[in-house]
Amino acid sequence: MFADRAKIYVRSGKGGDGHVSFRREKYVPAGGPDGGDGGRGGDVIFVVDEGLNTLTDFRHVGKYKAGDGQEGGKKNCRGKDGNDIIIKVPEGTVIKEFNSGKVIADMSGENRRVVLLKGGKGGNGNQHYATSTMQAPKYAQPGQPAQELELQLELKVIADVGLVGFPNVGKSTLLSRVTNARPKIANYHFTTLNPNLGVVDLEDAKGFVIADIPGLIEGASEGVGLGHEFLRHIERTKVLIHIVDAAGTEGRDPVADIYAINQELENYSAGLTQKPQVIAANKMDALYDPQESPIEKIRAEFEPKGIKVFPVSAVSGQGVKELLYHVRTMLDSLDDKPTVFEQEYFPEFALAASDEPYSVFYDEEEYEYVVEGPRIEKMLGYTNLESEKGFAFFQDFLKNTGILEELEKLGIEEGDTVRMYGLSFDYYK
Repeated sequence: MFADRAKIYVRSGKGGDGHVSFRREKYVPAGGPDGGDGGRGGDVIFVVDEGLNTLTDFRHVGKYKAGDGQEGGKKNCRGKDGNDIIIKVPEGTVIKEFNSGKVIADMSGENRRVVLLKGGKGGNGNQHYATSTMQAPKYAQPGQPAQELELQLELKVIADVGLVGFPNVGKSTLLSRVTNARPKIANYHFTTLNPNLGVVDLEDAKGFVIADIPGLIEGASEGVGLGHEFLRHIERTKVLIHIVDAAGTEGRDPVADIYAINQELENYSAGLTQKPQVIAANKMDALYDPQESPIEKIRAEFEPKGIKVFPVSAVSGQGVKELLYHVRTMLDSLDDKPTVFEQEYFPEFALAASDEPYSVFYDEEEYEYVVEGPRIEKMLGYTNLESEKGFAFFQDFLKNTGILEELEKLGIEEGDTVRMYGLSFDYYK
């Protein structure tokens, strides 16, 4: 069973709570606090597995949880970190937040490993809270909570070229002729239920990957027939070969068919109709009256629009070589980087967008500006400041929450130090 969509639930690990304890040793009448810190919760990590090509496994397992951090112990013992959970997916899997449908990560191109949710930080034990006036603190910090999300996984086939067209126009036959792919072929609609990939090898030219994807029908953009299951797979392709039954063997008008398919592409995503197209006018072997050839009619309609038309026969091979070399030329004129969908949803934002309090003030003893509060602590715990995206998110957070504005009201200047829970930053506009 080929599966290209799945809904799953993921949860990172909760940070272990800090511990409250005091030294209890012989001849030490007033031992100080020795409560250990809690362990870090495990992360939720997605990795690309080259051996997978469907999302079938996710039909059987729908919940994935990382391990919780262990509570701190006595004698300053730190709790054990929770185990990360590694989720393996095929290359081309797009991970979306389920309710909004926004992209969190696209496991394509250089994205081979993504930490989707970070585990909660462990809480500090009571040893951290001893002061000259409070030598026996009975308070420890709780671990940060776990993060959880419902995800929609979508597998979008990675191919340079996509074959589009109504059912039974000869897409599978063409694919089997030009590649080593062997799709099952029969004479009924929706024969091809799964995307089939094949590699086209060309003499004296670079090859390319071609995908025969389930046939379209009118209304597909609204989900009729295979609908979105088809259209999803051509979003990554760079060039579309639009195959049409030029012989009209099923009584269809090839020009009307081309317009109908393009309308479905437009309805689904305007970007699909912007992709370069070439028309393969197929089934030339079935034309019995050369005087009534529809090729000129198709050319007159579409070549003025910049769409070249090639008469071909997927059965005999007529015209196929010319078509493939033209497609290679089209690909050479385009950017060869893979299409990777940009991140639209940031789990950290959802977490940091809480109403928990924070405070901004100037520490006159340390000559530092201080930002603190549960909201700040939580944000720092889940944000990877070492990554470019993480630091950009951190800066946006400071701006969007009004923290930068409050610092400026306090008179902060460039080069001044801002302290947040043990981390210090130089302020620059």
